[in-house]
Amino acid sequence: MSVAPPANLSMPIVLTFAAADPTGGAGLQADILTLASLGCHPLSVVTAITVQDTTGVEGVLPMDAEWVADQARALLEDMPVAAFKLGMMGSVESIAAIAEVIADYPDIPVVLDPVLASGRGDQFADEEMIEAMIGLLLPQTTLLTPNSLEARRLAQEIGEPARDVRPEPGLAECAHRLINAGCEYVLVTGTHEGTPQVINTLYGSHGAVRTDRWDRLPGSYHGSGCTLASAIAAHLASGVDVAEAVMGAQEYTWHTLAAGFRPGMGQFIPDRLFWSREEDDEADES
Repeated sequence: MSVAPPANLSMPIVLTFAAADPTGGAGLQADILTLASLGCHPLSVVTAITVQDTTGVEGVLPMDAEWVADQARALLEDMPVAAFKLGMMGSVESIAAIAEVIADYPDIPVVLDPVLASGRGDQFADEEMIEAMIGLLLPQTTLLTPNSLEARRLAQEIGEPARDVRPEPGLAECAHRLINAGCEYVLVTGTHEGTPQVINTLYGSHGAVRTDRWDRLPGSYHGSGCTLASAIAAHLASGVDVAEAVMGAQEYTWHTLAAGFRPGMGQFIPDRLFWSREEDDEADES
């Protein structure tokens, strides 16, 4: 099922499913800013409403799953979408509804950011939701973007039973399990590892595709994962291959973090429009 693009369409359209974040740091607002900054037109489906600030999340109100599906179908029947980005989905019922919607569009790439917890550690997904992600969404996912903590947690659900005491799987093994569960590629990010540089590795069915190292920036950032996943979706929507999309999105995300700012008492927020301020500075200098 697809919608023919109008003759005057000048930018790719990306549909994001995510929770609203009133700080503008993560979630739906982060996706919209990122996609627009990278030249895409963002469409948005609200999966949950949150009460939060830059220090943490105080409450989550999931949307009714039928409303989630209805929001998406109304948009998809009207406009041609070039990529899907999935973030926090709020409930098992919404995961199932989203899986059913995107199944009707198998040719559209899907970027899944498995948001399991906030930066402070507030839990967003219970075991039932994780099982639903693995069973319903991974088989439809083009690229999964877990951080190392998320990769291990997801892989443990796929791998050995909890009663079988074995060493924690390495990140390459985690990626292998996740790909066997159905997704095409996995980008494991290393922001939570204790390495001098942040090491991000893209895995495919035959192992590591590329590994990139980035200078580790000081501070803690709210919305870096949302920014990266949305940036990848924007690049895929523009027609580039997965490896190129991952590289371009990492470079963009690193610059948003390097230009990040701290508007409140908690985490820094990436500056998704850093390039516009650089242009202003250059104009002032000239």
